Amino acid sequence: MNVPGGLAPLSMQTLPQRAAAPVLAVGAFLKNRACLVDGNRLLWSTSHGDLGGVDACRALAASIEQLLAQAGRPPLAVAHDLHPDFPSTHQAIALAEKLGVPAMAVQHHHAHIAAVQAEHGLTGPVVGIALDGFGLGSDGQAWGGELLWVDGARWHRLAHLPQLALPGGDRAAREPWRLVAALLHASGRGEEIALRLGPVVGEQAARVVQQMLSRGLHCPPTSSVGRWFDAAAAALGLCVTQQGEAEAAMTLEALAADWLQRNPGFDTAWNSLDLYALLGSLLAVDQADTEAVARGAAAFHLGLADGLAAAAIVAAKQRNCRNVVLGGGCLVNRVLRQRLVAALLRAGLTVHSAEPAASGDAHLALGQAWVAGQALMEAGRASVMPAMPPHTVSPAVAELQGAN
Repeated sequence: MNVPGGLAPLSMQTLPQRAAAPVLAVGAFLKNRACLVDGNRLLWSTSHGDLGGVDACRALAASIEQLLAQAGRPPLAVAHDLHPDFPSTHQAIALAEKLGVPAMAVQHHHAHIAAVQAEHGLTGPVVGIALDGFGLGSDGQAWGGELLWVDGARWHRLAHLPQLALPGGDRAAREPWRLVAALLHASGRGEEIALRLGPVVGEQAARVVQQMLSRGLHCPPTSSVGRWFDAAAAALGLCVTQQGEAEAAMTLEALAADWLQRNPGFDTAWNSLDLYALLGSLLAVDQADTEAVARGAAAFHLGLADGLAAAAIVAAKQRNCRNVVLGGGCLVNRVLRQRLVAALLRAGLTVHSAEPAASGDAHLALGQAWVAGQALMEAGRASVMPAMPPHTVSPAVAELQGAN
């Protein structure tokens, strides 16, 4: 197997805890990056960006070849996201068949938590809080605000943010005003959609969305915290359409951070995941009152963080667990992250998280590889093995390379 020229060098990290088995993982769709874990050695490919184009998919394929060329031995599995339609999933399945090893699907938010476990060398069970924009759940729905129990390769969902309808599917993420319509409809105020949103987005568009919601047409549900941020920003009139990724959430965060700095004593008495009630108060804010809007942005951040913390504290107490792991791209939000961590620490829990820049999908492959290795070990197909020395190629890998 010849490694394609022009590729950026692989980056290497040392893990504090040995991986259970050598595994190659291919990441998900957004901010894609692949990796290979073997013993304490973690090899990262370059970043491929989002896999929406042919060039990015080709770059992933080339990186996979590069990782295999540097492997000390063939991986015992190829790990990938649970979503069956991702190009990375297709490549993983094809590669696993070629190598004669299992392709192992890892649920997106489980992988977010496992990535932090791998980076921190955590081996015992943890309560995980995974917060992002989208990941396919085990029930086939869109997840993104999840409280998980993770123990090696085993996990289950303890709680999640309320589900919010997405009128028009992915289009609702680009046009957060649609999420305000979903809020109104779910609150029994569907007749207000055209009156409230018609002057902003056009009477026809508002009425079409109102009909979609009333008929349940193309309105898939999601528990994504990213979409709840979008809904909060739109409810306050800050962002009804988005031109770039996370524009609504970043606008909301900046406003909240500034207001909290000027009002350090502000607090909420929120300890619930009932975001419909929390957002209901934002819908009542006078959007012409800039101070009230900023206060609403702050209240949303603190209420969300406190609700998540309360749920995690209860779960940790019930399971006699002191370790809480935070993962997912929405943790780049400094206001949310600091409030959440502070509440968990006050409860006497130990909090583990990645650096903000490493909390998103670009590090997801590590979690996939970690979970797959644990699954192999629990199935008796692997044990914690020493890694081959770097650049030492086993006969099996040499045979694979010679065949290509």
